[in-house]
This record gives sequence, C-alpha cells and structure tokens, in this order.
Amino acid sequence: MRESNETAYKAIFEACEEGIIAVDIEGKIALANSSLLKLFGYEIEELLGKTIETLIPDKIRHKHVKEREVYIENPKPRKMGVGRDLLGLKKDGTQFPVEISLNKVHLDDEPHIVAFVIDISERKRVEDALQRSEEQLILYATQLEDRVSKRTEELEKEISERKKAQEEVIKALEKERELNELKSRFVSMASHEFRTPLSTILSSASLIGKYEKTDQQENRSKHIEKIKSAISNLNNILNDFLSLAKLEEGKIDIDQNQLSVICTVKEVIEEMEALKKPDQKINLEIIGEEKNIVSDEKIVKNIVINLTSNAIKYSSSNIDIITEFKPQSVQLTIKDYGIGIPANEQSHLFDRFFRAKNAINIQGTGLGLNIVKKYVEMLNGTITFESKENEGTTFTVTLPL
Repeated sequence: MRESNETAYKAIFEACEEGIIAVDIEGKIALANSSLLKLFGYEIEELLGKTIETLIPDKIRHKHVKEREVYIENPKPRKMGVGRDLLGLKKDGTQFPVEISLNKVHLDDEPHIVAFVIDISERKRVEDALQRSEEQLILYATQLEDRVSKRTEELEKEISERKKAQEEVIKALEKERELNELKSRFVSMASHEFRTPLSTILSSASLIGKYEKTDQQENRSKHIEKIKSAISNLNNILNDFLSLAKLEEGKIDIDQNQLSVICTVKEVIEEMEALKKPDQKINLEIIGEEKNIVSDEKIVKNIVINLTSNAIKYSSSNIDIITEFKPQSVQLTIKDYGIGIPANEQSHLFDRFFRAKNAINIQGTGLGLNIVKKYVEMLNGTITFESKENEGTTFTVTLPL
C-alpha cells in the first residue's frame, strides 16, 4: 500500500507543469521533476548532488548563496523576486527570466527546501510589448492635444470624432491589459486554490508511513481516502481554472443532484485539518431539520473550501461554520475572528485581483472571492458579508433547496 501511494505521489510530482526542485540545507540538489529538467536542459544524473547555484548565472551566484543561507535560518512559504528580476541558467548557457516560490518540507526525515520554478519569458515579452503600446499612446495623445488646440470652430466635429476614437483605443488597451494580467496570474492562482488539497495529500502521505502495524490498517485507509478525495478536488479545481473564461461567460455546465450539505461541510472540515494553525478549531453548528438540496456538489464544496481556507488564513483563532435549514433555502455562515477588512475597501471585496491593504503580506491572488461569487450566482444563490477590522469577518451564503 505504501509503495502504491509513493507511486501516486511520484506521478503527481512528475505530472506538474511547473518545474519542482528540492535541495538540502547545504544547497545540494536532491530531487527534480521532469518539467524542471526539461526547463534547464539537464538529465537528472547531471544535477543530483550539485548545488542549486548550478542553475544560476555566474554573476549572481555568490549573492544567491548568501540569500539561500539567510532563508535556511528562517524558512517560510514565500514568492521570490518581488520587485526584481530573477534569472535561470540552462545547460547550454542560455539565461532566461524565472519566477520562484519556496517552501520547507521534510524528505526522509531531513529538512529540504522545495522551489517551484516557472519560465516567464513570454510574460516579459507581453509586458514589454504593452509598455511600448502605452508609450505610443502617450505620444499620440500629446500630439493630438497639440493639434486640437490649433483647430478652429469649423473643425469641432472632426475633433469630436477623434476624441471618440481615442476613447475607444484606450478602452481596447485597458481590456488587453486586463487579459494579459489574467494570463500572468494563472500560476499564482494555482498556488492559492490548490494549497488545500495538496496539503491534505502531503499530510496524509506522511502519516500513512507512520502506520506500519497490521492493526493500524483503519488509520491507513482513512488517510488513503483523504488523498483520493483531495486529488479529486484538485482535479476539479484545475478544470475550473482552465475554464475561467467560460465561467465568466456563464458557459460552465451545472450538474444538479441531491446532496447533503452537512456531509459536504464535514468533508471540507476534515480536509482543512492539514491547513489549520496549531491552536485553531473549526466548530460546526446545525440549526433546523437537515434537508438534502438539489445543487452541484462540486461547486458547493468549492465554495465552502474557499471561504473556510480564507478564514483559516486570515485568523489565528477558532472558526465557526453554521448551517441553518430554512423552509426554502439553506444558509451557510462561515465566521472568523481575524484581521477583518478595512471599511473603506469593502466595496471592492469581490473584485478580481483585489487584495486588502492589511492582507498584502499574506499569500493570495485576490481571485478566490471573485470566483466564489460567480459560483454562488450560478446556483441562483446569494452571498453577503460583514466585517470589522481586527475583529473578524462573516460570510453568509444562501442557496435554494
């Protein structure tokens, strides 16, 4: 059974499109997936035992060694390269821009640092092209203003038409900018939306290895089921992200069936165990007579996962989940006692990519609540919230029976 789980874990590791590499505390490479090897042009035998600086250009290797040593002393999940460019070095000497995120894991009971590496050459090309477009627009607008100032009253109609054309150009550029930003943020979205199922998989896989006795089969089976459930959920979320355009256009199909909201919520609470902070507890309260509803189980579960994981992330104390059954609806309330949302920013809470000022240092993409709102609307439901800074936030989702 353990060998089967290791095979499954390796398959997930190798299937990831991001380059993944693990190094020990001395900076020596211990593990790399196929995407990483393909990205840098190496075979695995050429990298094992080499330092991570093998993949970094000569001119910045010395600096990277110091940064690596500082990170080892205080390892925590973080994105690298914010505010500056990072470069990778291929085997053939080619340098290319990369984005890197770091985390600490234990492999064979030894601490290692895992890095997720992405080639952002295409993003850089798009950003440069966009900057050139903006410069051209500024130049054109300046020239147009000079010409307009010299026009006479007889040319007012022509000026009006030119202004209208200019506004259309600006709108088109804003739309293009928004689409480019959406593409460049897909990797960051994965980091936010996939964290919960991946944490469940890693936690359960680690615990399975500790249940070596025959009479511990029940414990092994429980964690195997957790892994299966998390992988299934991960696959569902991935499909939703790849279909984000369809979601915004209302083209995602809804698979409505009878489902137990309580069972769904309990599954989410169990999966959240791996994500909770040490002193946190998730309390479930049920009000009214339980009823099944007709809805899309996958979408309902994703809604609860997203809101609950947010509550865990933005709070250090307990979280309350209240499920209340009413004559024509079921009401899900998820309440935390964390940092809350500043009052002057609450109107933007469901905007795409929005991050409150007091959450800048907490990892996230600003897409989760935007997606949740669209999911709730697809199910003909409503979502509201109440929040006070430094006191917490309460989200209420109402779904029809």
